[in-house]
Amino acid sequence: MRPLLPSRRSVVGGLAATAMLGAPALRAQAPPRVVVIGGGFAGASLAQALRREDAGIAVTLVEPKASYIACPLSNYVIAGLRDIEAQRFGYERLPGNGITVVPQAAVDVDAARRQVRLADGGTLDYDRLVVAPGIALNFDALPGYDAAAAELMPHAWQAGEQTLLLRRQLEAMEDGGLVVISAPASPFRCPPGPYERASLIAHYLKTHKPRSKLIILDAKDSFSKQRLFEAAWKALYPGLIEWVSLSFGGKVIEVDPKTRTLVTELGSHEAAVANVIPPQRAGVIAARIGVADATGWCPIDPVTFESKLVPGIHVVGDAAIGGAMPKSAFTANAHAKACATALAALLRGRAPGEPKLVNVCYSLVAPGYGISIAGVYSPKNGLLADVEGAGGTSPLDAPASVRAEEAAFGEAWFETITTEAFG
Repeated sequence: MRPLLPSRRSVVGGLAATAMLGAPALRAQAPPRVVVIGGGFAGASLAQALRREDAGIAVTLVEPKASYIACPLSNYVIAGLRDIEAQRFGYERLPGNGITVVPQAAVDVDAARRQVRLADGGTLDYDRLVVAPGIALNFDALPGYDAAAAELMPHAWQAGEQTLLLRRQLEAMEDGGLVVISAPASPFRCPPGPYERASLIAHYLKTHKPRSKLIILDAKDSFSKQRLFEAAWKALYPGLIEWVSLSFGGKVIEVDPKTRTLVTELGSHEAAVANVIPPQRAGVIAARIGVADATGWCPIDPVTFESKLVPGIHVVGDAAIGGAMPKSAFTANAHAKACATALAALLRGRAPGEPKLVNVCYSLVAPGYGISIAGVYSPKNGLLADVEGAGGTSPLDAPASVRAEEAAFGEAWFETITTEAFG
């Protein structure tokens, strides 16, 4: 039997009805479009959260890399406690959640036309754009340190080959060698990160190269969870770790990659292994599209995460100026969820509510020994401010059982956040 075909009259009538509706009505029926640039914890979490908030919103994630290598727990890799492949996450599950993944780099944005330009020359239209570019290393800020120098004095602050390079250098170092870590001034990604790294490298040295020593040259006079770290160092690594503060000449002002020498105002340190963590700024595209200010970071509205410089563009994660809220994967995930809720409201013509955000940061000092710090934040005076009386750190005198629980909590948190972003 031949299939029934529509008559010419019905086709013409349908076209006429469409013409009578007009273009504005057709546009009104189209789903709101959100494009997300960047597939790290902030971007991928936001894409997932927005689909959960409102499945009627069309979400497109723009990310050129086939997989993401997570920074949290990457210090475990450096210390030989974890394999790098356990840090790798792909995007293959996102389309099943209704997210379109575009494996391209976003090279520019036309904010007036609300259009993203891709590396292959293609474009994506949006109603709201979210930028989650993470960090860029500010190689201009430290004389002698650039991308080439990082191959000799790795930063390992963007997980991947740099992580493995630092690990290999530690493995190759002779027992009795000096390891030097240079920690930058704030703000930078993961404030407790250099000190967790120092702790786990110290664990490696104590276990495999006990005659070695580690020095932290710091551009600050204090650091996150300081009392907890220092108490643990005293108990676990006596005489192995030396922390040199800003006031005592800890700020590195120049490096010589060829000799692995770090120069401060009060002297120089020639290292067998040098881990230089340079100053940072928002990812490159942030400056290109005008959402980064003179600080290198992106000012945002703390309720909607909309850029204060370019309307219609929202910034989440490490790139944003978060006030009291630190730059961390937990923060990126919290930004993503709060911004998704605000976007769902804005795109449906509703006023977004005021968010309350939480950050918890776990650090491993040794296998089975974890410490943490937590904070609660809400909008105040145009920034995210601490909620007074909320949050705090692990008890200074906690027993070993509590330290073991905190270490387990940190690993469980990592499983949760990676599932929320990529699963």
